[in-house]
Amino acid sequence: MRYFIGLILIGLAYLLFWPIPVEPIAYEPPETPGFTGDFAENNALDRLDLISLPDGEIGPEDIAVLPDGSVYTTSLSGILYRIDGAEPVEIDQLGGRPLGLKPGPDGALYIADSFRGLMRWSGPGTLESVVSDINGAPVIYANQLDLAQDGTVYFSNSSDRFDPETMGGTKPTSVMTIWEQSDAGYVAKHSPDGTTEKIAEGFVYTNGVALSPEEDFLLIAETGRARVHKLWLKGPKAGQQEVLLDNLPGYPDNIEAQGDGTYWMAFASPRVPAEALMPYPFLRKIIWRLGPTVRPAAIHRGMMVQFDGDGTILRTLQDPDGRLGITTGGKIVGDQFYVMTLDSPWFGRMPVAQMP
Repeated sequence: MRYFIGLILIGLAYLLFWPIPVEPIAYEPPETPGFTGDFAENNALDRLDLISLPDGEIGPEDIAVLPDGSVYTTSLSGILYRIDGAEPVEIDQLGGRPLGLKPGPDGALYIADSFRGLMRWSGPGTLESVVSDINGAPVIYANQLDLAQDGTVYFSNSSDRFDPETMGGTKPTSVMTIWEQSDAGYVAKHSPDGTTEKIAEGFVYTNGVALSPEEDFLLIAETGRARVHKLWLKGPKAGQQEVLLDNLPGYPDNIEAQGDGTYWMAFASPRVPAEALMPYPFLRKIIWRLGPTVRPAAIHRGMMVQFDGDGTILRTLQDPDGRLGITTGGKIVGDQFYVMTLDSPWFGRMPVAQMP
């Protein structure tokens, strides 16, 4: 009996006091609107063909179109593929964990690498570091980026607290960051003169960023609060920040500027029921100690949203059955529509003519 009581006491002590890396912050999330109205459920993404990466590779997170029209993505292990043909073709091995991809005005491919910061690639064997720290502090979770015509790079850093390279990768680290609700995410600007500075801070898991066609504002996805911000860069509102889309039914991921004043954004997951525990930091600590099987996790329910710079929702394309996995981004390239994924062995593609 004493042995049994001792085990119970040890178990309670573990659940109540065992040190863990997360320090949850109390937060009262608004009630999710669900998939109604502008986000009403549909099956439009069922029309996508699933294009598998070679050799069992997974995780084609983002898409980039270089000036010659070639389309690229990367894998979880850091392989760079050209994907505009019938099958993906390996072009180079980059290593790290590339997330965001964007072409620069110099014709090079710029990469937000969650392990190494901001990188630049101009051909096989040319990968180089552009930004690995800001004022001596390492960039530990670069996520997405966009480039201005003068070569200025705007990029997001999802968290300044948790390093995905040392904490199991980007997926578990994203869960940790959002579960904690720490506002340690930021957006930075790397100028052509070589200087880098933070231009917006205080986000709960900063994710997608995209410039307007006139480069007068930058859109910023805040995954952990299910909203999108507009940061003004030029004009009478320069330096001001406002919420463009709030209380979304899913967690926003990458934002891709289509080039016509509209944007494509993916929901990585619908809002999860575990949000009900957000006001209770102590209880969230206990749940974290219980292990991965009871911690919150993304729900596989793909969704792409097209909206304009005023926040008007133009189209929503959905995958309610979760066939794609976790959707992270996409856009129209020529006569094809691409949808990318976080840790699936494929991305989706379909002719624009088949889009609703």
